[in-house]
Amino acid sequence: MLQVATIEKEFDRCVKGLNKRGLDNAESLLKNILELDENRKKLQGQLDEILHESNKLAKEIGQLFQQGKKEEAEAAKAKTTELKQNSKTLGEELSATEAELKKELYNIPNIPHESVPPGKSDEDNEIIKIQDENIPDLGDNKKPHWELIEEFDIIDFELGNKVSGAGFPFYKKQGARLVRGMVNYFLDKATKAGYEEVQPPVVINEASGYGTGQLPDKEGQMYHMEANDLYLIPTAEVPITNMYRDVILKADQLPIKHSGHTPCFRREAGSWGSHVRGLNRLHQFDKVEIVQVTDPTKSYEVLDQMVAHVEDLIKSLGLPYRILRLCAGDLGFTSVITYDFEVYSAAQEKWLEVSSVSNFETYQANRLKLRVKNSEGKKVLAHTLNGSALALPRIIAAVLENNQAGDHIKLPEVLHPYLGFKEIRKS
Repeated sequence: MLQVATIEKEFDRCVKGLNKRGLDNAESLLKNILELDENRKKLQGQLDEILHESNKLAKEIGQLFQQGKKEEAEAAKAKTTELKQNSKTLGEELSATEAELKKELYNIPNIPHESVPPGKSDEDNEIIKIQDENIPDLGDNKKPHWELIEEFDIIDFELGNKVSGAGFPFYKKQGARLVRGMVNYFLDKATKAGYEEVQPPVVINEASGYGTGQLPDKEGQMYHMEANDLYLIPTAEVPITNMYRDVILKADQLPIKHSGHTPCFRREAGSWGSHVRGLNRLHQFDKVEIVQVTDPTKSYEVLDQMVAHVEDLIKSLGLPYRILRLCAGDLGFTSVITYDFEVYSAAQEKWLEVSSVSNFETYQANRLKLRVKNSEGKKVLAHTLNGSALALPRIIAAVLENNQAGDHIKLPEVLHPYLGFKEIRKS
């Protein structure tokens, strides 16, 4: 979340950035936050004065009794009782004000980076690079992946619907091995790039959801287990980043780099159509995530490195791709800047999003109380970043569609050592 000090010192920039996101009432919201904080400081000051006076009286009471001044001591005791009641009332008011302040801060999104283009939807995103020379010409017999997976019997949506529901497919035979091979390949590439692999839990508590910003913003998109008050993760970013909640790091520990593979769960709603058909939108899918915690002065250098890492992965699979800088209106709630990667599906004749790489600056760290002690011994908020490297379903869709060759599907050469086969054939 935003720091109150940042809102106060950079009020105009914050208002301008939130207006850029489409938050028309940003000025009034931020003014309300500053008023709440001013009231919080006032109440805290009054409470501190009362506690100071109470402590002072407590010492005096003993002295008065020793001096035989019983009447004055009893009066001081009565005053102490009054002060305790006042401190209780002030404490309750202070707690309520702090809770209201936190609630308001939780509902304010991050301030976009100055390079983020204006815009209201994904139609306004800025294409910064396109690599489409290797789009295959599939001719008139091209098939979308939802036909290919039935023909080659590698993914079963009907079985998934029977066992779980729509959006929970069964991967089987060479399809299951393709998922496992891709995951291992992506993890190995991350390890070679210096990321330390972790296998995190796939459920989180409420504090973790608030820590990385999924709560309260995406509460309706997450699967919630009410009996345990736990949530299924929408991405490995959440448990991995929360490893460092309430942690103070040393400067020489940075950057912290983690990779992790998990299933991801999202209650995404969507109308029926090709854009949500087959693997294009699922409620459960596998993804390899990369996460970094960095020095605030180096996070944009790190962002460039993470973008390059994802680009290298997609290149190695031989897929046409493009990189987009998201406009303010399409930017995630917690992000300062996000680059999306899309691969081209030659059968569907459209671009499919397969990765987002984002810098959150101090927004998550402020919620997490994740700080770093710099070389001067001062504790400052760290910067956090994450990226999909990669999400499998649409990558698999593009690989299947772009490499179909009639009676078989050719597979990218880099995957061959991980699969034990070079192509998918009908069993």
